[in-house]
Amino acid sequence: MGLISKIATNDGHGENSAYFDGWKAYENDPFHPTQNPNGVIQMGLAENQLCFDLIQEWIVNNPKASICTYEGVQDFQDTAIFQDYHGLPEFRKAVARFMEKVRGDRVRFDPERIVMSGGATGAHESLAFCLADPGDAFLVPTPYYPGFDRDLRWRTGVQLFPVVCESSNNFKVTKEALEEAYSKAQESNIKVKGLLINNPSNPLGTILDKETLKDILRFINDKNIHLVCDEIYAATAFSQPSFISISEVKSEVVGCNDDLVHIVYSLSKDLGFPGFRVGIIYSYNDAVVNIARKMSSFGLVSTQTQRLIASMLLDTIFVEDFIAKSSMRLLQKHGLFTKGLGQVGITTLKSNAGLFIWMDLRRFLENSTFDDELKLWHIIIDKVKLNVSPGCSFHCSEPGWFRVCFANMDDATMKIALRRIRHFVYLQPNKGVEVATKKQYCRTRSKLEISLSFRRLDDFMNSPHSPMSSPMVQARN
Repeated sequence: MGLISKIATNDGHGENSAYFDGWKAYENDPFHPTQNPNGVIQMGLAENQLCFDLIQEWIVNNPKASICTYEGVQDFQDTAIFQDYHGLPEFRKAVARFMEKVRGDRVRFDPERIVMSGGATGAHESLAFCLADPGDAFLVPTPYYPGFDRDLRWRTGVQLFPVVCESSNNFKVTKEALEEAYSKAQESNIKVKGLLINNPSNPLGTILDKETLKDILRFINDKNIHLVCDEIYAATAFSQPSFISISEVKSEVVGCNDDLVHIVYSLSKDLGFPGFRVGIIYSYNDAVVNIARKMSSFGLVSTQTQRLIASMLLDTIFVEDFIAKSSMRLLQKHGLFTKGLGQVGITTLKSNAGLFIWMDLRRFLENSTFDDELKLWHIIIDKVKLNVSPGCSFHCSEPGWFRVCFANMDDATMKIALRRIRHFVYLQPNKGVEVATKKQYCRTRSKLEISLSFRRLDDFMNSPHSPMSSPMVQARN
C-alpha cells in the first residue's frame, strides 16, 4: 500500500458504515417477487421511482430531444463536440426555470449563476474546495446524510462538526444548538468556515420553517461564515407546510450578506435522475461562481444529457404536471406506509417531504445504546430481510431511530415489507402489539388487519415471502 497515496487509502469515503453495509446486504441477496422472494428488500436507497411513466411518455412524444433518434440525429455532431464547461445556455436556463417552478415561482434564479457538477456529490465537494482549507470545519445539524462525510471531507480535508439536535423537539435546528456547536468548535481550536443545512431534511423528511431559516441567516452573518443549503429534495414536499427556499428568505433578513449564501441542487431526487449525474451549484457570490465553474471541469454533465434535460424542463406544461403528480404520488405512498406501521404500533417522526420516513424503534432496544441499535439493525437486515438504515450512520444523537425509504418500490413490494415488519413486531415480547399468544392474536386479528388487504398472519407464517420461516427464527417461537 506504500505505493498508493494516503488520500486514496484513508477511510474518508465512509464505506465502512452500516449505511453502506446495508446496500451490500441487498446486493448480495436482492429481493425479487418470483426469483428471490426471501431476499432483502431495498429500503435504504432514496430513489424516486414513482413518475417514470410521465418521463417515458414525454420522451416518446418528444423524440427530437434525443440525438439517438431519427428526429434528433442531425444534431449529433454539434452535441458530440461541445465541451464548454459553462454548459449549454439552454440547459442553464432550463435548470433555473425548473428551480423557480419547484419554489412556486416565488423567486428568480439567474442562469448565469448556474454551475453544473457531477451530481450533488460533486457540487458539495467543489463548494468545500472553494470555501474552506484543510482542517477547517462546517457545522452540520444532526442527524445528517452519511454521504456528507464522503462529499465534503474525503478529498478536501475539511471537517464536519455536529450541531446536536434532539427528538424532544422533533430534531429542530435551534439558535441555542447552533451557538453551542460553534462554541465547542472554538474551544477545540477548530476554525468554522460554514454551516451546512439540508432542507428538506434527509433523513427526517421535515422542512425548515421561515423563522428557523431567518435564525440561521442571522447566525451565519453574525459569525461571518458561509451557509451551504442542500435543497435537492425541494420538489418532494407533498403536503403543508410548503417548502421554503433560503433564496426566498435572505431578502427579509436585515444586513444579510448574500456573498455568504450558496445552494446545492440536483435532479437526482426531484426528477428521479441520479444516473444522469446532474448537480448544480447556485451561489450569490461572484468569486465562488467563477471558481466553481473552473472546478466543474472535473465533473461535467454530458452534453447529450444537458440537451435532453433542457428540452424537457423548458416544457412548462410538462413540468407543472410532473411536480403536481409527483407530490400526489409521494403523499399516497407515504400515507400507505406510515398507516401500515401505525397499525402495528410503530411511530414515525411527522414529516411531509423526502423519499423516506424516520422510524422510531427505541422501544425494541434492550438498552438505549448504539451497540444495541446495531444489534437490532442486524436482526432487521439478516432475519426480517429489510435494508433500513440505522440512526448512528446518520450521526443521530439518540439510539433507536431508523431511516426507511418508500419511493423506490411498487405497492406489492411495500405490502410484503409491511408484512415482514408486522411479523417482526408480533415476535417481540411486550414491545410491539400486545399479543400474549398466537391464539389470542388470532382472536383479535380483525382489529389488527392492515388496510392493504394483507393475508392473515397464519397464512403469512408459511408464505415464501416470509424470511421468518427460516429454522433460526423458528427456533425462537
